Amino acid sequence: MRVLVVDDDASIRLLCRVNLELRGYAVAEAATLAQAREMLAGGAVHAVLLDLALGADDGLELLPELGGVPVALLTGRERQGDALPVLGKPFELDELFSTVERLAGAAATGRLASG
Repeated sequence: MRVLVVDDDASIRLLCRVNLELRGYAVAEAATLAQAREMLAGGAVHAVLLDLALGADDGLELLPELGGVPVALLTGRERQGDALPVLGKPFELDELFSTVERLAGAAATGRLASG
């Protein structure tokens, strides 16, 4: 399974990539919406970890382009009532792993992850 981590913070991308790769996931990284779009166009992506604040861009702009790929939001801001899973920054590795496992399950069954 290939996970796309979209975050403008290089340390968050590195943390996710290294730890998810140790768990057997293939991981692609993008720092901007443009890079994320390139990654999505360039190959199979089965799940996305998406930062809401990408510099001047709003990560939510990417949602309509994901075509049913399960997504979890990464954010340092408090959010409630989202239909999508939210991984709050800073997060524990156990939270990262459980979120990605939920996304993997949703990808395997062909349905969006929620709540």
